[in-house]
Amino acid sequence: MTQDIVILAAGKGSRMKSAFSKVLHKVGGSAMVRRVLTTASALPNAKLHLVVGHQGDQVEASCQDFMANVVWQNDPQGTGDALRRVAPYLQDNGATLTLYGDVPLIRASTLEKMTALSTPNTLVLLTISLDNPTGYGRIVRDEQNKVVAIVEQKDATDSQLAIKEVNTGILLAPNSHLQGWLAALTNNNAQGEYYLTDVIAMAARDGVDIVTVHPENEAEVAGVNDRIQLAALERELQHQQSITLMQNGATLFDPARIDIRGELTTGQDVIIDVNCVFEGNVVLGNGVEIGPNCHLRNCLIGDNTIIKSNTMIDESEVGDACDIGPFARLRPGTVLANNAKIGNFVETKKALIGEGSKVNHLSYIGDTEMGANVNVGAGTITCNYDGVNKHLTQVADNVFIGSNTSLVAPVQVAEGATIAAGSTITKRVGEKQLAFARARQTNKDNWPRPIKK
Repeated sequence: MTQDIVILAAGKGSRMKSAFSKVLHKVGGSAMVRRVLTTASALPNAKLHLVVGHQGDQVEASCQDFMANVVWQNDPQGTGDALRRVAPYLQDNGATLTLYGDVPLIRASTLEKMTALSTPNTLVLLTISLDNPTGYGRIVRDEQNKVVAIVEQKDATDSQLAIKEVNTGILLAPNSHLQGWLAALTNNNAQGEYYLTDVIAMAARDGVDIVTVHPENEAEVAGVNDRIQLAALERELQHQQSITLMQNGATLFDPARIDIRGELTTGQDVIIDVNCVFEGNVVLGNGVEIGPNCHLRNCLIGDNTIIKSNTMIDESEVGDACDIGPFARLRPGTVLANNAKIGNFVETKKALIGEGSKVNHLSYIGDTEMGANVNVGAGTITCNYDGVNKHLTQVADNVFIGSNTSLVAPVQVAEGATIAAGSTITKRVGEKQLAFARARQTNKDNWPRPIKK
């Protein structure tokens, strides 16, 4: 059956006290509304509709890659009003699933359970039982335990307020009936709004079967109204992701102290210490070990590589059995071949480091092509920027570069060459040559040291 999926994202979210739309606040590194759209778009035969209002231009621009039909809800008057504005775009057949841009952790598996029950004469409702149902619409059932209505908190009687089963707001209604129900909605209630929940009573009146589905946990249907709730859902998502990592064979020294803001894929026997952050798409091979306080973003790490504490790796590719850190920074465009070593306080950028090569400490290597088995001494830098353009440094295999060397690009160092410590290299160094480039040293006798005043 074809699916219209409506994501409601028009609310102001004043309790967020923010300069931008509530649904653009992030959970797990992704805007809440984008999380919902991603989940929704995975359903088969999905036609997406995005309802925007407050700062709708921001929301539309951030979600344009989903190719959703954007419908504006200026001066919003409730969830029923939102669906009424989408009604002209709904398909004649099929059903409409209503989701919310500030309910980011809804699972595709739950929505699939709902769609599996959908028929032209069935309305599927997602409900949950809560110990404290305050603030939620109550599910009213008859003597045969059939759902007959949803009553909002402000309109409920004392007996209805005692009901524990509540409405999550997520429902799947057949379009053949939904159009008529939406047209019949009124705003005769305490809020003066058009409630989408009123279609439940209409469905019961019209003999439409009303069936309920329940989520796996409360967090799936939890909405965000303020930053406290946003933080709670962030921790819930991180907990869920930590459980998945450990089930897949990773060791987390403290599952509560890891943040995944994107997608993290791990091989077997991966070890991750505390306070590590993973952004974008990160892939860790088998046997990778990551020390505390590391930050990895959009990178691929090969098997058996060790990343020591306080290291940042960004938009880079690391081979097998490499040794990185501590306090190293691999900037975008860095590629390390197998068995390469990047030591403490080393920064690389757009650098190809060959197999077995070592940049052990206190160095900057940028815009560089480096061969295999190169040894780079402490304090070495590539001077790749002339103030306007970047230039390339090329270092062949088996080169030894002494400490405190400056390689002024563009420059080439041929295979087997040696560069003496303290040199500033501005010209090509040939194969197996020894390059000295130092100012002449002058020694003065009986030099009087400065005296502290």
